[in-house]
Amino acid sequence: MDAIDSRILRELQKDGRLTNQELSERVNLSPSPCLRRVRNLEKAGIIGGYAAIVDQEACGLPVTVFLQVRLDRHSEENVKAFEAAVERIDEIMECYLMAGDRDYLLRVVVANLADYEDFIRRRIHKIPGIASLDSSFAYGVVKRSQVLPTRP
Repeated sequence: MDAIDSRILRELQKDGRLTNQELSERVNLSPSPCLRRVRNLEKAGIIGGYAAIVDQEACGLPVTVFLQVRLDRHSEENVKAFEAAVERIDEIMECYLMAGDRDYLLRVVVANLADYEDFIRRRIHKIPGIASLDSSFAYGVVKRSQVLPTRP
């Protein structure tokens, strides 16, 4: 990747609906080479796809909870069961495998506290092998970005 590829990535992360013409103007490149570079970034797996960024509050899901999970055993079976269950739960937006005293960090979105209680009781408590849960509620967003830092 060179500086032009970095600029292309930055512009597409800001607005994935740019036409090739608009993108080429923003990165100061003619349309054909610009399109060729985008296709190469896609083929290389650097651009994995395109998606709409949806406002969770506008969709009726204003509550964000960071749920830390510790498993009681770290057997392959236990880990696979937990991770498979997480994949099936729509309220879990992200799940990270962590170092330290907690095994996983989940970002969960729900409509309200009653829904979160229901989520914990109906979905999380049914997953076998969980030793402990620790919930932290976000009450504001300072920064949210979809644009990765790029190096020229």
